[in-house]
Amino acid sequence: MMPHESRAACASPDTSPGGMLDSFRAEKEKEVSSLISLERKGKFPVPLTGTRPSFRAALAAPRGGILPIIAEYKRASPSRGDIRLDLSPEDVAGRYAAAGAACLSVLTERSRFRGETGFLARMAPAGLPLLRKDFILHPLQVRLTAATPASALLLIVRLTPDVRRLRGLRELTESFGMEAVVEIFSAEELALARESGARVIQVNARDLDTLRVDRTACLNMGAARRDGEIWIAASGMSEPDHLRRAAEAGFDAALVGSGLMAAADPGAALARLTGKTGARS
Repeated sequence: MMPHESRAACASPDTSPGGMLDSFRAEKEKEVSSLISLERKGKFPVPLTGTRPSFRAALAAPRGGILPIIAEYKRASPSRGDIRLDLSPEDVAGRYAAAGAACLSVLTERSRFRGETGFLARMAPAGLPLLRKDFILHPLQVRLTAATPASALLLIVRLTPDVRRLRGLRELTESFGMEAVVEIFSAEELALARESGARVIQVNARDLDTLRVDRTACLNMGAARRDGEIWIAASGMSEPDHLRRAAEAGFDAALVGSGLMAAADPGAALARLTGKTGARS
């Protein structure tokens, strides 16, 4: 894979085919059981009322030819281990907003990303639309997200390949005034995403089963974009040239995570990508 980029698989104890995603699925089933118990006790959080910032509109706003960036708060990852545990959600949100981020992505998965659902509320004061990134496969996880300030959540086709289930999760998400960002890795998954009615599509250059990154394959998928769809390039986007190539390939935005969080100053790293000077560090 990736003849001109990097072919090395990331070191991880769960890089066998199917191992990583299967382990996340098993962990989330346990989480869902806890949510079911919470609902039965009548203690499930109620959805937030009021208008959420529009995720889709933020990506469509003119930015002087610069590809909109969804800047991610990621404390750790399966491929890199701990990345930055010293920076608070509030601090990073402020830095990203000052540096010109269009939206914020927030990892809420606990076991390998060291995330918390509560990070969403802590980052909301920055005023940017929030994308909840987690492994969502059950309606109660959507309802829990609706109780946060999130403007969007991630649905992964490979995690929920049944079209009816995927459509149901998307429709439930939208019923709460949030956007469903549907993630794909292949042409086959794109077909499932479209059959489910997805309108915001994220192409992940990282194979969630092997953790290998193939940025070239991701960008080649851009040729399949249709009018009316919002396309996001994710993983391996860390240089201005990467963003330029993504824009040329037809993408509407890029999600940048590890490349920012691993920097000494994530805000300054984002400002370098957006060309915005004078960002708070």
